[in-house]
Amino acid sequence: MIEDRRLNVLRAIVEDYVATQEPVGSKALVERHRLGVSSATIRNDMAALEDEGYLTAPHTSAGRIPTDKGYRMFVDRLAEVKALSVAERRAIETFLSGAIDVDDIVMRSVKILAQLTNQVAIVQYPSLTRSTVRHVELVALEGSRVLIVVITSSGRVEQRIVELAQTPGEGLLSDLKSRIVRATLGERLPEASLRLAELIDTFATDDRPVVTSIVTTLANTFSNERSDERVAVGGTANLARFGADFDTAIRPVLEAMEEQVVLLHLLGEATVGPHVRIGRETGRDDLSGTAVVSSNYGPDGESFAQLGTMGPTRMDYPATMAAVGAVARYVGRILADG
Repeated sequence: MIEDRRLNVLRAIVEDYVATQEPVGSKALVERHRLGVSSATIRNDMAALEDEGYLTAPHTSAGRIPTDKGYRMFVDRLAEVKALSVAERRAIETFLSGAIDVDDIVMRSVKILAQLTNQVAIVQYPSLTRSTVRHVELVALEGSRVLIVVITSSGRVEQRIVELAQTPGEGLLSDLKSRIVRATLGERLPEASLRLAELIDTFATDDRPVVTSIVTTLANTFSNERSDERVAVGGTANLARFGADFDTAIRPVLEAMEEQVVLLHLLGEATVGPHVRIGRETGRDDLSGTAVVSSNYGPDGESFAQLGTMGPTRMDYPATMAAVGAVARYVGRILADG
């Protein structure tokens, strides 16, 4: 019973500190929460929580604030993910459903996530190497040029124009497209690239120069991994929520935002559902006042990439986890619908 009561005290302190940004005292807890015990008992519980490393006193006042350990306990055992309101769910669905391509999806996701959480939003572009081939098109252009169009399961559209040494016949392009589709449709891009190499020797010798040029260009398109290293960032103005201490709180975040590799590291490995890293759990001592909430996204439960938010450790974790999870689900649904 004592442990449960102390956990309730910790939960109340986290919630009040996030809401007020002021150290929380026993009197305030009695007034705001029905804990069923006296102020003296709460003071004893607060002292015990401080001894165990869950709370700290920033000044000589009686107020306490959560430590990273306290936030971790709150996230792991005490926080209940808040349900999004009808208006919030409708806003996400309406805003994202208007996207015209994968780049638009990413930029819209960044914007809505920053608006919902009042934090810095980070969205990784869908990984081509985890995508499968959804559609391939070969279009004859003027002269000896051919347009190659690839659509992946991540919704990405890649286009390449090939300059050929000779003008290909309509029958050859049609036959080549049919064989490419049979070999690659539904395959992950790295495997599809390997299967393309087997096609060249199946064509007549006279047709192989054309086939080789097209197949090589297509294989290079399948092997393009640039999107694995691209992220979009939004909500920079929300850094004002970190407070007035620019050098220790905001400057490191700004510096981190300039490095795509750092942002990818902060998002971490793909996980199902929102994952929370608090303070030094981010792997960077200069971001000790920062927390990151991230989730993977992709169609039908697949993991194509990560998205998330970065904000102060005193963030509203239940609301942020709900927003990150909801946006990830909606983006995955849009990608699944093509």
